[in-house]
Amino acid sequence: MRFRGLDLNLLVALDALMTERQLTAAARRINLSQPAMSAAIARLRNYFHDDLFVMQGRELILTPRAEALAPAVRDTLLHIQLSVIAWDPIKPAESDRRFRIILSDFMTLIFMEKVIKRIAREAPRVTFELLPLDDDPDELLRRGDVDFLILPDLLMPNIHPKAKLFDETLVCVGCPMNKQLEDRLSMEQFMSMGHVAAKFGRLMKPSVEQWLLLEHGFRRRIELVVPGFTLIPPLLVGTDRIATIPMRLVKHFEQTIPLKIVEHPLPPLHFPLAVQWPALHNTDPGNIWMREIMFDEASRMES
Repeated sequence: MRFRGLDLNLLVALDALMTERQLTAAARRINLSQPAMSAAIARLRNYFHDDLFVMQGRELILTPRAEALAPAVRDTLLHIQLSVIAWDPIKPAESDRRFRIILSDFMTLIFMEKVIKRIAREAPRVTFELLPLDDDPDELLRRGDVDFLILPDLLMPNIHPKAKLFDETLVCVGCPMNKQLEDRLSMEQFMSMGHVAAKFGRLMKPSVEQWLLLEHGFRRRIELVVPGFTLIPPLLVGTDRIATIPMRLVKHFEQTIPLKIVEHPLPPLHFPLAVQWPALHNTDPGNIWMREIMFDEASRMES
């Protein structure tokens, strides 16, 4: 189909190229052969009177014209997908939908595992792709490249719809054999001890407990940084280090990794965990269905 001289199928190819930045991966994404994709590039260049892409090694570098086109092309295709193609009510037992979700290892372990097990019973053909925390989740949400972002509410961007799942509490823990770890720590003791902390993404963004501590004006002596919460408990065993981690994570590990919980010198560190989805998916039946499953499982955890 052509619109003002443009074959609209070329927009699909253009979006794939701008997303993947590699010819082979883009062709695979939309089930085209490499010669067909090369032909599509030639036609796009001819229509827009611009190279659009410059090869640098095996990667496609976008020209300024292509960079300017990217958001409009992506938004157009998303509107078509969500408003025209994907509007039919979801039938869980028959659906083969794939959900892409960004979340921490902690939330995978204590929450998403429950959701996945339930979906396996109710919608066995539905699949998931669980992704690590990204440096720019807002852009992935805007493009509709992910279906959900699950994070502490205070770490979420505010331009997309979101809803609370449940509250979590942070506790101070260490090895039971740690002789420095008394039942109650003063702030001076807490700040003088070595800490293990999780940071995420290429930019090593601090996790929620560091944000909350910084709000109180405190900077710990972090001796060990790891890329996820679930790595912290085993790395405390046999050391004099301590950590501030979610209570539900401590409960998850208590049968296999003994940890001593001590009273935190700061006021109770509570924070809400929330789920966020792209604004364009707000009325998508499949997205709504998955949200309801998440809310129900979160409610069970709270109760």
